Amino acid sequence: MKHKTRCRVMQWTAIWQVLFCFSSFCIKNITGQLQYSIPEEMKRGSVVGNVAKDLGINVKDLISRKFQIVSHVTNQYFSIHMENGDLIVSDRIDRETSCGIKPSCFLNLEAVIENPLTFYTITIEIQDVNDNSPTFSKKSFDVGISESSVPGVHFSLGNAEDPDLGTNSIQSYTLSGNEYFNIGERTTKDGIKYAEIILKKPLDREKQSFYELILTSSDGGKPPKTGTATIQITVQDVNDNFPTFAQDTYYISLPENVPVGFLVSHLNATDEDEGTNGQISYSFNHISKNTNQIFSIDSITGDINIIGTLDYEASDSYEMTVEAKDGGGLVSHCKVSIQVIDVNDNAPDITVTTLATTIPEDSPPGTVIAIINVHDLDSGINREVVCLNSEMKDFQLLPSSNNYYKLVTAANMDQEKNSVYNVSVQCMDKGSPPLSTNKTIQLTISDVNDNIPFFERINYIVYIIENNQPGTSIHNIVASDPDRGDNGKITYSIVSSNIDNIPVTSYVSINSMTGVLYAQRSFDYEQLREFQFQVMAKDSGSPPLSSNVTVRICIIDKNDNAPKILYPSADTEGSALFEFIPHSAEKGYLVTKVIAVDVDSGHNAWLSYHLLQVPDPNLFGIGQHTGEVKIVRDLQDSDTLRQKLVVLVKDNGVPSLSSTVTLSLVVAENFQQVVPEIRKQPTNSDSKSPVTFYLVVSIALISLLFIITVLIAVIYKCRKTPTPTSYGAYSRNVYPQFTLGCPSEISDTSLPFPFSYDVCVTLDSKQNEIAYLKPVENVPTDNLIDTGNPTEGNVCASTDLSPSNINQVFRY
Repeated sequence: MKHKTRCRVMQWTAIWQVLFCFSSFCIKNITGQLQYSIPEEMKRGSVVGNVAKDLGINVKDLISRKFQIVSHVTNQYFSIHMENGDLIVSDRIDRETSCGIKPSCFLNLEAVIENPLTFYTITIEIQDVNDNSPTFSKKSFDVGISESSVPGVHFSLGNAEDPDLGTNSIQSYTLSGNEYFNIGERTTKDGIKYAEIILKKPLDREKQSFYELILTSSDGGKPPKTGTATIQITVQDVNDNFPTFAQDTYYISLPENVPVGFLVSHLNATDEDEGTNGQISYSFNHISKNTNQIFSIDSITGDINIIGTLDYEASDSYEMTVEAKDGGGLVSHCKVSIQVIDVNDNAPDITVTTLATTIPEDSPPGTVIAIINVHDLDSGINREVVCLNSEMKDFQLLPSSNNYYKLVTAANMDQEKNSVYNVSVQCMDKGSPPLSTNKTIQLTISDVNDNIPFFERINYIVYIIENNQPGTSIHNIVASDPDRGDNGKITYSIVSSNIDNIPVTSYVSINSMTGVLYAQRSFDYEQLREFQFQVMAKDSGSPPLSSNVTVRICIIDKNDNAPKILYPSADTEGSALFEFIPHSAEKGYLVTKVIAVDVDSGHNAWLSYHLLQVPDPNLFGIGQHTGEVKIVRDLQDSDTLRQKLVVLVKDNGVPSLSSTVTLSLVVAENFQQVVPEIRKQPTNSDSKSPVTFYLVVSIALISLLFIITVLIAVIYKCRKTPTPTSYGAYSRNVYPQFTLGCPSEISDTSLPFPFSYDVCVTLDSKQNEIAYLKPVENVPTDNLIDTGNPTEGNVCASTDLSPSNINQVFRY
């Protein structure tokens, strides 16, 4: 039989808006109701109706707005066709299985659509079709009829069962043709039709004691369906009383948690007959297969007991027919109706319909993580559910409608603090005692490049000893980035800059992966004492973030320069010019002063003076730190007029470096007496040659002229400077001054305090007209302390002392 789908929209419920404002967003839910009516047993793929059209939704929006059908029954009978919006049948629907004996059968669905979140209720009425044939509870009915029965007596046979409704249910009974019996019908108050045999004429057991008839039950379908049973009639002696129940129908209520073996009811039928005719046995006359697995009856006592498990959610009511039969074969029936009472035995069921397992850490508060549906199979207050989430600080659970909740973020996420969240949602019903269900949702926070690389130090000060090998590793620059993956992968580079118009990359290089600095050349402390540049650390994020740090390289001095003797200047043979000593010189007389400098710094530039060769050790002495050659005793007439001293100047480095100079001393009253002694000096040329004499005279005149010039300049400067102190101001203006100072971290090769030398010309006529180096007192020491502030002064002090400049001052 073909059935056309009958679909009609029953009713649109009132549309309302419920506005919940949380933070800076609102949720709008519009609920509507659709009702369709279809016959059962429709073919799979049959169209129930066009939901999109009936709800006024554009078919193209079904997929983008994630339209879905939610059913709370085990079988998914319906599905939605996303291309055209048709609601189609996806599984066979049996009204009798779904709704049992209920006169009306409705299946409820929920339609959910997002953006905005909207819920619809779809009610589908399942109409009955004549798909079941009548059936009898027994294949054969045994009926005992007393031979004393008078015509017209009725013998109850029980009823046939047809789960269909209305005209499709039982309509009539027929009996196979015979001359003794007719079929009759009895209808109870509940509308159940029972078949009865009506005796047409008296029976004679001696003629025939057994009859076998065919009982046929027909429903009202088109075409009608029938069911048959065999009636076996035994003619008995007189038994004229039927068992009698106290009531036709027994109504019983049971909680669903009653234990197995529980006594449901005690049925008691009475029979006024005696003997075997009054002995009653009980049995189920009509009972469904499922009901028969839950209930049992004692055939002797009539006790109905629980043998299975009651479940309100599976079935909330049971009906059965109990037959009482006496020993004479007479039977009577009663109906037992059992109503199951719900108890809170089902915890809420949590279903996550939409889930975002990963969100970026820059997601704003209010980002939707999951849409949760909660359903409780219990009824009444037992199915009312309240949900909370345990982490209220970072997440918030917002109620929607129809037992839907939205789990959203309530704060800014930080992947570096917490990369994974296990959000626990607890739903609890209002039963007594309440039952709860926990659902854990794991949320991963993906990294965003929101952290710049940072260095371990604010700035770096690196020390390296001069004369290093090119390619030597200097220091390891380390930066960190708390981001993950490429966002935290750091590369290093040197920011382009120049040092004296030379690119800094020609001095140092850096490993882009490890941050190790390498020297590109061998450094010379005397040429370059310090330089600085910037190193950039950049991550690999998109866009990349970077930061810079200042690196200052300080070159540490190494004792690689021997002392340079400035005065007296030696000739090509290493001997200095003659110095004369007047005969009147006394003990302590300053003969001359050896002046030397060392371009190294610190301890490497500390000089000491020693007499290496001296004819008479008791006559001359030299200041170890000043280089002043003095007479240590009074001159005697026996002393040699001509003395030759060798002075050794060595520094304080390890190993120590040294230089020597030879001093030729002549005892005379004036410079004119020096000339004969000079002539006595052996030379490679002929001593009588006039060239040598002229050369010596010329040198003497030039020296004298130079001394006069210097004296004039000194007098001029002294008059210009009102308060000269040890000629210090003059020396600082005319001659270079150098200060030795190094970082405090190099204590083994640095002076404990800075000192300066002033070069000046003596104005004492009793002294030789030579220049002396004197330590300058009260030199500020601010530049010796490493304050750690890269903006204050130089970490490495520089010495600007050129031997060529000093030689210009002290040349005769």
